[in-house]
Amino acid sequence: MAHTFQPYTNDILTLNPFQINEEPALLTCGEEGNVNTMTISWGGMGVIWNKDVGFVFVRGSRYTKEFLDKYNTFSITHFAPNKATGLMLKYIGSVSGRNENKINNAKFHVEYHNGTPYIDEGRDIIIMKKLSVTKLNPEDFIDPTIDERFYGDKDYHYMYIGEVLQLMSR
Repeated sequence: MAHTFQPYTNDILTLNPFQINEEPALLTCGEEGNVNTMTISWGGMGVIWNKDVGFVFVRGSRYTKEFLDKYNTFSITHFAPNKATGLMLKYIGSVSGRNENKINNAKFHVEYHNGTPYIDEGRDIIIMKKLSVTKLNPEDFIDPTIDERFYGDKDYHYMYIGEVLQLMSR
C-alpha cells in the first residue's frame, strides 16, 4: 500500500541536496514489472537550460545504467536516517539487480508516480525526466588526481541530468 505524500512546499521538504554523500539515496528506474534501483552518493540539484534539475552519476558497469538509458524518467528516494534503513541502503549498494531481486530482499516496495517507479519507504522523492547524459572522460579532468583516486579500474561515471517533474515529501 502506497504511503501518502504531501504536496511540495518549502516548509515540508527535508532534503538537503548537499548531504547526498552523508545520507545516501536510491536511484530507481524502469517500468512496472521491470525495475532496478541502486544506492547513490554523488549528485545534486540546480538550474540549467531554464529548468530545475537534478544530476546523478552512474558508473558504466552498473546494471541501473541500462535502465537509465532505456527509460525517460527516473526517481531519487531519500530516507529518514536510521540504522535499519542504512543497512538496507548498504545492502542495495553491494549487490546487483542482475543477480537477485534486491528490492524485495531489502523489504522495500515500489510505487509509481505517473509511471515512474520510486521506493515507497522513502521520506523525500524526486521524480525526474532525463534531459542529458554525458560520460566523464579522463582527458577532461583538470585535477589529475581525480583519475588516479577514483578511476583506477577505468570504470568512468556517466552524468545524467534530469528535469525535476515532481517533489514529494512526507
